[in-house]
Amino acid sequence: MRMGMMRRMMLEGTTARVAGSANAKGFACAAVCAAMLLSGCNVGPKYVKPAAAASAPEYKESAPAAYVNTPDGTNTPDGTWRPAQPQDAALKGKWWEVFNEPELNGLEDQLNINNQNIAEYFQNFMAARAQVREAKSQYYPTLTTNPSFSRQKTPGTLHGVATTGTTTGTTTGTGTTTGTTTATGTVGGTTTSIMELPFDVSWEPDLWGKIRNTVREYQYATQVSAAELENERLTEQAALAEFYFQLRGQDALQDLYNKTVAADQESLKLTQALYETGIDDDEAVAQAEVTLQGAQETATGIATNRAIYEHAIATLIGKPASSFSLPVKALTTPVPPIPVGVPSQLLERRPDIATAERTMAEANAVIGIEKAAYYPTLSLTGGGGLESSSITTLFSAPALFWSVGASAAETIFDAGLRKATVAQYTATYNADVATYRQTVLTAFQQTEDYIATLRVTSQQIQQEDMAVKSAQRYLKIAQARYETGLDPYLNVMSAQTTLLSYQQTQVTLRVDEMTAAVELVQALGGGWDTTQLPAAATVNSNGAVKQVAGTQ
Repeated sequence: MRMGMMRRMMLEGTTARVAGSANAKGFACAAVCAAMLLSGCNVGPKYVKPAAAASAPEYKESAPAAYVNTPDGTNTPDGTWRPAQPQDAALKGKWWEVFNEPELNGLEDQLNINNQNIAEYFQNFMAARAQVREAKSQYYPTLTTNPSFSRQKTPGTLHGVATTGTTTGTTTGTGTTTGTTTATGTVGGTTTSIMELPFDVSWEPDLWGKIRNTVREYQYATQVSAAELENERLTEQAALAEFYFQLRGQDALQDLYNKTVAADQESLKLTQALYETGIDDDEAVAQAEVTLQGAQETATGIATNRAIYEHAIATLIGKPASSFSLPVKALTTPVPPIPVGVPSQLLERRPDIATAERTMAEANAVIGIEKAAYYPTLSLTGGGGLESSSITTLFSAPALFWSVGASAAETIFDAGLRKATVAQYTATYNADVATYRQTVLTAFQQTEDYIATLRVTSQQIQQEDMAVKSAQRYLKIAQARYETGLDPYLNVMSAQTTLLSYQQTQVTLRVDEMTAAVELVQALGGGWDTTQLPAAATVNSNGAVKQVAGTQ
């Protein structure tokens, strides 16, 4: 009877443990299934690209009417700058090659490789990509382990406490036993070893799209970083082209003043000869000396500006200014016809517009993250491992232990914190929408500005060329009349000053025209368009890195 009762009690205990184990496993499975069913929920707002300002079918400043109705009521002369045709054409790739300057082409290639500002923005892009991987890691459970080993010896001087166990009963036909048992012992020195190999796992399923929106936020932020890199690259490329033409403009001015100094030296020799022969007086010699010395001083000062532009170019291409120089070469490059396309293309061609648009998408994802805070979170945890006092039994079934559990958390009262947080990020999104629309308007403005600048400047250059020819004729007449004694040398000085002024303006206008051409290309987005921006889903691919780095 006693043995039967003991077997029955052991069986009941085993059944209870198995049932408890089954219930725990069933609970864990139910929690996982519920998490999987709810993982499709996304409480954030769906992103829809806001509409920008409506664009015209063509740029006003390049329309045929702009070349007919000039302010003075006449048609623009032949030779006035016009955009390249067809109307919807666009620059591609290495836009600076449109200027047909081999030296500039070589400098731009060096800039794309060695410019440190571009390198900085590229590393910012790489850091943004890493954040996407960080966010994606939250999709998966976290598994940790903490193996341990301890060995402990108790001193033999410790005395055990007498333990007494009493069982009272009489053996009868019903199986009851009576009796008394007492045990007393002294604890001796013992050594105990404990080895543990535990594993803990935890997972918070993405019930309301918080993790998915976090991943989207960082994916869009990576696209923002890629667009910022392209905008910085375009800015540096345009700055190099402008500095190059500015430097060539200084070379042209230097050539002009060198010729002016030579002419003034000849004029001084003439006045001295006439003074020595008694035809002219000492005043004419002094006036010629003043003119020559003023031209020499200005000619000397031009070297300062040229050196500044040369040093700036060296920095842009990643070289020390001390070890870089460019040979002297006057500005002779004609301004090319630049394809401007149509205004609607501008939204897809400018990296700063792409930056503003992707920033809106990023802000929209953040709203979804904050809205998920309204809903409860579920955490699933589990643990298990092996524990034994001997290495020989550590990997046996009796050494196994485990536990599973789940918990849910929900904020009941936060005094309006979540509502205020959502309102904050909604306002941030609306501000980004305004920034996007303003960026588009600015892009239209800049493009119209530089088209008009090129058209008007080309007309000014033609008019200035005519003024220079007239000033040259005026100087010849003044010199002839002075040499025959009809007029004083003061008239020659006036003619020289007039000619030099027009010639200097002529060079300045040519530089302005070339820099305006570069600025127009920059306003149009260079040779870039949004097809070169990595897709959000592929920003972590090697192809995206090659695409952004410009090697694909």
